[in-house]
Formats: sequence, structure tokens, C-alpha cells
Amino acid sequence: MIYVNQAGYSEKSKKHATITSSSHYKLLSADGRTVKEGDIALSYDENCEQEAGIIDFSDVTEAGTYYFTDAEGNKSCSFAIGNNHYDEALRASMKMFYFQRCGMELEEKYAGRFKRKACHLTDAFDLLNPERKIKMRGGWHDAGDFGRYVTAAAVALGHLLYGFELEKKELDIDINIPESGGIYPDILAECKYELDWMLQMQEEDGGVHHKATSMNFCDFIMPSDDELPITATPVSSLATADFAAVMMLAARVYKEYDEEYAGVMKAAALKSWKWLVENPSFVFENPKEVLTGTYADRCDADERFWAAAEVYRSEKDKDAGFYIFEMMELKLNMTALGWSDVGGFASLCIFMAGVEVFGRDLYNRIKLKWMDEADRLKALSQSSAFGLTLRPREFTWGSNMVVLTNAMILCYAYELSNDRSYLDAAEYQLDYLFGRNAMDVSYVTGIGEKAFRDPHNRPGIADGIDDPIPGFVSGGPNYRPSDEAANLKNMADRPAMCRYADDKLSYSTNEITIYWNSPLVFVLGYIKSRGGYR
Repeated sequence: MIYVNQAGYSEKSKKHATITSSSHYKLLSADGRTVKEGDIALSYDENCEQEAGIIDFSDVTEAGTYYFTDAEGNKSCSFAIGNNHYDEALRASMKMFYFQRCGMELEEKYAGRFKRKACHLTDAFDLLNPERKIKMRGGWHDAGDFGRYVTAAAVALGHLLYGFELEKKELDIDINIPESGGIYPDILAECKYELDWMLQMQEEDGGVHHKATSMNFCDFIMPSDDELPITATPVSSLATADFAAVMMLAARVYKEYDEEYAGVMKAAALKSWKWLVENPSFVFENPKEVLTGTYADRCDADERFWAAAEVYRSEKDKDAGFYIFEMMELKLNMTALGWSDVGGFASLCIFMAGVEVFGRDLYNRIKLKWMDEADRLKALSQSSAFGLTLRPREFTWGSNMVVLTNAMILCYAYELSNDRSYLDAAEYQLDYLFGRNAMDVSYVTGIGEKAFRDPHNRPGIADGIDDPIPGFVSGGPNYRPSDEAANLKNMADRPAMCRYADDKLSYSTNEITIYWNSPLVFVLGYIKSRGGYR
């Protein structure tokens, strides 16, 4: 078999496909004309547990549609070569957040056949004081359920807003949402919908509630049919620190478009920073009676580090500066860009502000750590027949997020070094996501000949529409799958890259979530911008 990026390749890019079992290949145009053929040396690839090799067809630059065949006559998926090959994927992956909106009707003129009624219009109750009601409108449903989580929200917004700072031109596109044509670029209008909800989660003293969910997951119903009461769980230092960081980041980004709103977010960020300074040893326990996703994390040092970096960048706050250097003595992951470890966001903040703000010593220490990780990822990519940056046991729950945040690290390594090999390695992660994998699946709905079709997503299950909403990223293969459709009993004999089920019930391999889409938006925008594929 031959596996390709089903979303296509740029005319200028390094173009790789992966061949397994057979060593001979032909590349053909859509009309059956042989464009290139040859033999490839194969070697064992641990992720697919097969003999595999790389077909390099970078010298094929003519725009058009192509496919491969191998010696056994197996035909690959068709793919395009052309400089706008990622436009559809970028627009769809950005529009995904609109389809996750809570608290408003999704009208047909924006949502098409995926229109739905408004949902979750009642106030939440304070879990510690059930008689107290908290206004709770808007925001994005976090994943395949209807919960809203501050830590997850902040991470998704971090990917999107840092991406916008870097790639404003590429991400300022019309995605047909109600706010299109207003004072904000569409991506910022969409982010504001989430930021407005987050502001409701902050208490007067600056502490921020961890999440707003029902006590348990609802059935597989449309969100407007979910009548379970919503509770605001207690304040957590994790949520408060993430809130402070992303509100300060957003205040900087939005100031160009709306100074008043930027001022509201900055004031909220400083109030939460004050709470963090006054509560240095705060510990959060997820309430036992609440059975929805916990986003549990026993260490808040990295969240505080991100908040300190953003506050110092804006205010030169002495407490923030002290905390930054204090955290540098800990063994924090300075490249992590997921929901439990956020040190990489602090690094991005420091890089983008530069030595003028943070000083050359701190900047260089962070840069060294970042480049070390980028070199590790590049070496993994170069040793893989799929160009992938994961080892078998690194196919965790949400492995595609790891693939994409690894691509973010490689993108910014290129930003720091201008070494094209990092950008090439980042592009190979997109190859994997869009079909250059042993499942022969594009892990983005609606993109590619064999795009996955059955995400674990309540509206997608309950809406009665056969096709999925386009633009959703699947969690992807999981070395330890743990649901009815995908588990170690029925998948233990599969290689890591193939422990995946395109099944609506497979929450451990096929759920969707906002922070799996957000790094894709970052990477697509960056690749389009820095790769020059216009």
C-alpha cells in the first residue's frame, strides 16, 4: 500500500508518500499517464510494524491530480498538487469552533444543514452554595459532550491567539459566522465568544471556577434537549492561572480592534494574577459528586509560569518577574502546549516579546530548551517512514493533538533558526494527519478521499444527518484504547498506529475537542505563511 496526504501537496514543498510491503511504485496523473516510477528500499517501522519506505516526489511540481500504484496493483488515494491545497482544511478547521457554540441558535445561513436550536440557557448553580446562581451563557462545548472547561478553553485560545499574532494575514479569512464583516477578523470574533464565557467564570476576588458542566454526562441527544442542571465547580489555581494568561494575551491581540474590550480583559487578568500571588499553595480537588471530565492536574507551576510571563510582558510586574526566574529552576517542560502542561505557551510569549522585554539570558535559556526538543522531534521524523514524531507508546489519548503540537514546536524552531528542515518536519506531521498513516485515513472530517466519518460527538450522533460536520480533528490512535469499540481486548494485536476505530462510540480514539482543532489552525496558518504557498 501507498499512503499519501489526501489534502494534497504544494508545488514547492517536499512531497513524501509512504510505501509498505512492496518496493516498486508508479505515480500517475488523473488521466493514467505515468509521471514517475521507481523502487524504494524498505526497512522496519515500529509504529506500523511493517517494512516501509519513503517515496520522495518533490521534483513533481505540475499542478494537477495524481495517485500512486504499487507492484501488487494497489491504488493510493487521489491527491492534488497545487498551492491552495490547504485552504479548505484551514477554513473548515476554523469553522469547527462555531459548531461548538453553546447558548445560541446555529442558523441555517451559517450552519447549513447542521443548524440547531439554542441550548443551555439557564444559570448555573455554585456547587459550594447551591442556592447561589451564576450567569452562564455562551462559550464552546469542549468536546463530544456539552461541558465547558476553563483550562481547556485557555489552551485552545492560546493556540489560536498566538497563531493569529504570528500569521494574521493567513488567519484573517471569512468563515461565514454571524459576526462576519464586523470590527473583528472572524477568528477573533469566534474567540470572543469563548472569552466572554470565561469572564463569567471569574469571581470578584479574581479566582476562577474550574468548569461548568452537569453533574454527569447526558445521553446522546442534541444540546437543546439537555435539561440537566449546570454547576460551576469550585475555583482552582489551574483555571485562575490559565485565565490570567489568556486574558492578558487576548487583551494585547484585541487592543488594535477594540480598546474597551481589551481593557476589560486586562483588568480581569490582573485581578486573577493578584489572586495567584495571594494563594501560592492553593490545591484543587475535583468534587467527587461531579462525574464529568476532570482535567485534573496536581501541579500548577507551569500554569503560573504562563500567567507570570504574560503579566510581566504587559506590566513588568515585579512578582511576575520573580516568579519567572524561580520557575526556571524547576524542571518544567518549556515546550508543552497541551492542557495539562502549558510551559510552551510561556516560551512563545517570551520569544514573541524578545530579549528587549525578558533579557538575553532568559531568552537564550528558553531557546536552548526549545531547540533541543525540536531537534529530538526532527530526528524522530527523519527516522520514521511516515515522517512522524511519535514512538509507539506515545500514541496517547488524543495522539493527534500531540502530533500537531509537535508540529507547532517545529514551526517555531524554524522561526528561531530559519532552518528549513524544521519546517519540512512540521509539514510531515500534516501529511500524517491527512492520510499518510497506516490507517489510510484523513483524521479531519470532510478533508480527503478517506476522511473519518463517525466522530464521538453528541450532536453528530443525534442530528440524524449521515455526514459529519466538516473540519473536526479526531483524537486518533491510542496505544491503550479503553472503550467499547476500541480496547486492548480487540486491538492488542495491532501496531500502535492502527489502534483506532472510526466509530461514534469510541471516545478513547475518535472523540473531538476544541484543543485538538486549535493547533491545526496554528500549523496550517504557519505553513501557508512561511512556506509561501499562496
